[in-house]
Formats: sequence, C-alpha cells, structure tokens
Amino acid sequence: MESADLREELTCSICLSIYTDPVTLRCGHNFCLGCIESVLGTQEGSGVYTCPECRETFNKKPKLQRNITLCNIVRNLHPTQLKKRKTGISCTYCIHSPVPAAKSCLLCEASLCDTHLRVHIKSEEHVLTEPTTSWGYRKCSTHKKLLEYYCTEDAACICVSCSLAGEHRGHQVELLNEAYEKKKNKLRNVLQKLTTKIEKTEKRVQSLQEHRRGVQEKAAGVTERLTALIRDIRKQLEDLEKRVLSDITRQQEQVLLTISDLIQQLEKEKDGLTRKICHIEELCNMTDPLTVLQEQESHRDDFCGAENEDNEVTQRGDKQVPAGGDLDEGLISVILYRGLADIVTDVKRGLYMQVTSDILLDIKTANYNIIVSDDLKTASYTDIDQQRPDTPERFTCYSQVLSTRSFSSGRHYWDVETSNSGYWCVGVCYPSMMRTEDNSDIGDNDKSWCVYSDCDLLHNTIETSLDPPLSCDTVGILLDYEAGRLSFYELCDPIRHLHTYTETFTEPLHAAFCVHDTWVRVMS
Repeated sequence: MESADLREELTCSICLSIYTDPVTLRCGHNFCLGCIESVLGTQEGSGVYTCPECRETFNKKPKLQRNITLCNIVRNLHPTQLKKRKTGISCTYCIHSPVPAAKSCLLCEASLCDTHLRVHIKSEEHVLTEPTTSWGYRKCSTHKKLLEYYCTEDAACICVSCSLAGEHRGHQVELLNEAYEKKKNKLRNVLQKLTTKIEKTEKRVQSLQEHRRGVQEKAAGVTERLTALIRDIRKQLEDLEKRVLSDITRQQEQVLLTISDLIQQLEKEKDGLTRKICHIEELCNMTDPLTVLQEQESHRDDFCGAENEDNEVTQRGDKQVPAGGDLDEGLISVILYRGLADIVTDVKRGLYMQVTSDILLDIKTANYNIIVSDDLKTASYTDIDQQRPDTPERFTCYSQVLSTRSFSSGRHYWDVETSNSGYWCVGVCYPSMMRTEDNSDIGDNDKSWCVYSDCDLLHNTIETSLDPPLSCDTVGILLDYEAGRLSFYELCDPIRHLHTYTETFTEPLHAAFCVHDTWVRVMS
C-alpha cells in the first residue's frame, strides 16, 4: 500500500504527476523527461540553463541521465495507484491511510478501493462508476433517486418516480444506457461531419497557402524583372546623356576653335593696321612738305590694301562662323530623339504585353448614326443618317462599330479616350455577334464584354457595378488571349484596376465601341 511520503517522492515538481520517463540533472533533482526538456527549451535563448527545483545554473545545456531506479518503481506501481494521481479520490472506508479509489457507488455515495470493492454489495441497486465525488447530478433532485431513464420529449434524464408519477408521466422514455448509445451515435455522426469539414478546411487552407506562396514568388519574379528593366533604362539614359553631352562638347570645341583662329588672325591684322596708323600719324605730324609728299604714293597703296584686306576678313569671318555663331541644336535634338526612340523600342520588347497602336475603326461595321474620323480613330454620334450601304457586317440596331483588326493570340493593350457626357461603352466581341437583333448591344450577349459610362461592366446581360465610379475619361484594355484574361483599367492617378474577366476564348476578338450623343477615340 502506497504511503503519502512515497507518492511525494514519485511526483514531478513541474507537472505535479507521477514521473513519466524520469531523468536526473547533475544537481540530483528528478523530472519527467518531457517536462524538463520543455523547460530547458525555453531557456535556450538566454544562454544559461537553470534547475527548476534548486535554481542551480549551467553554462551548457545539462545532460539528462535516465533514473533507472525511479523508472522501475513507477513501472511496478498498481494501475489504480496511477489513476489516484489524476483523480485525487481516495477510498471512503480507508480512514487510517489514504488509498486510491477504484470505483464509486452511486447508491451508497461512497468511493471504494480494490479491497473494499471485493466485499461491496453486488445488487443491481448499487451502481458502480469511475471514481467521483459529484453525487448530486447523478440523482433526481425531486425524488432523490438514481437517474435511470431519459425522457425523449423533454430531453431530460429522469428517475423511475418521474416516469411513473411525476411531471414526465405518460412521456416516451428510454433506458439511460439506450439513450446514451443513441446520443453517442448522433455525436459520432456529427463528429464525422465535423472531421470531414475540418479536412476540407485544412485542404482549403493548404491550397490558399500554396497560392500565397505562388503570388509571393510571382511578385518576386515580376519585381526582379521590372527592376532589371528599369535599371537597363537608367543605364541607357545615362549612356544617351553622355553621348549628347559629348556631342555638345565636340560642337562647342569646334565652334570655339574656329572663333579662336579668327580672333588670332584678326589680332595679327590689327597689329599691322596699328603700325600703319602710327606711320601715318608720324607723316601727319611732319612739317617738311617734301618728306610728306614723297610718302604719299606709299600711303595710298597702304590705305587701299587695308580696305581690301578688311573686306576679305569680313567675308572670311562670315563664311567660317556659323549663322548665329551658336551650336547646332537641331543635330543635338536628332541625336536625343533617336536615342530615346531606341530606348522606348527596347522597353516595349520587355513589357508584359504588346502595345497595340494600329487599331482602326471598320466603316463596314459602323452604324448609320456613327461618324468615323478620317484617321479611323474616332467614333462620334450623329442624328443624321450617313447613307451607308447595307452590309452583313453593319450594326443596324445600335450605334456601334468594331476595329478592322482582330486578336487571336498574344497579349495586347490599347487606350480609349472617352467623353464626359452621353452614353458610351468600350470592350471586345466575337465577329459572330449579332448585328441586327435586339441583343446585339455590346455586353447584352455571351459574345461580348465591355465597360460603359454608367459605371458598370457588362457581359451576357450580367452587370458588375464599379465602386467607386469612374473618375477620369481614359480606359485601358489588356487582353491576354491564351490565358483567357480580359482586364479593364481606369487610367487615373494612380491607375485603378476595374475588373478582369476570365474566359476560354473560342473566336478572334475585335475591339468594340458604342456611342450615343457622345464620342470615343482610340489613342495612338
């Protein structure tokens, strides 16, 4: 029979239960293997380990030595002794030393150890259960008898008196164990459904986690690609800047060199003229007529020569110094324009989509009340019939028009400018869409998709409202044919994604436009 002192010695100070796989620290204190590993695990970040019992510290994680003696003692304990540590219920009749209870008798309201259980009355009135101290809920509060039946009408546990003479008289009742089995079956069914639901939920969570990883990986890839693209653009712009600045420097040096040569020539000529001026001034200051007259012919030759040289210098200077005496800005502009055009061409190659600038309106499809501009880019509404010939391609019920080209592969993008007034819609459609019926309006059938000025998107008569509504007059359309994605964007600042349709396209797609008392324009 287990004494209180022995139970104390076999108790783990962490979980307060009898040891499970007991181990010993270097300081001599014992713990369950799982308990001490959990405690030491929480101390790893601090770099110092401490015994939970005596607080002795260890610089390194202490080695755990299995305590064979304690393991053998715990292993040889009687099962009821182990349960005692969990229930804390002792035998009612062992008054000298506490002994763990093996069963409780609901009739006697007493708990019994193995010894007293063997001599206990075994009649049906004495109902044995797992050790308990809760007697009240096992008996009827009215008749103080055991609850042996279950009233199915009131969903209540009742005693025999409740069924025969009490408030449950005449009700359908079942034996407690029968009702218990039925309830357990129902609970098992609920449990199965809940288990199935949680499995589905876990799969959904796993799917979302995989999708999240996919989005993160895709975002990282797009970020890397765009960063490289912008880095390349920056490098090309820097090279272009160096090239343009180098050309400016070259032109400046050429012009300055020419001007410096002319200045040097003019300085030499100036020196010669200065000397002649001095000589003439000397003649003018002489009082001897004979000397002055003898120099007269030479002076005339010098004067005529100087006048001719001055004309030559002026003509030579006009020819060698550019008009305006400045840089060739036209050449600089051409270099800059061509460089930027090359950069834009390279950028377009690296973009996700192909920017489509050759979308033209097809007059053969234009309604009689649509005016198509000369450049085939603008469609505007008019009340005046345009007197166009009847063709199978022409829209007759609605003021609509399609593009001449179609898209059956690839990624394409184009911008459409719209008016702030009137009704308009822009989108795409199959060439097989009806042209003369009531449902030939863009978006009113399963062959067309559009966004329109009433701030809604429309496909197959199903509307998708925009919130907030459109705030600017330019719409971008991005088509990825193979991926089956059609996206609409509002080109405000910042650009706003309006909606993306996901379809499996089965025909080529044309750009489609509808106007009433307004206009739309495909931007170049």
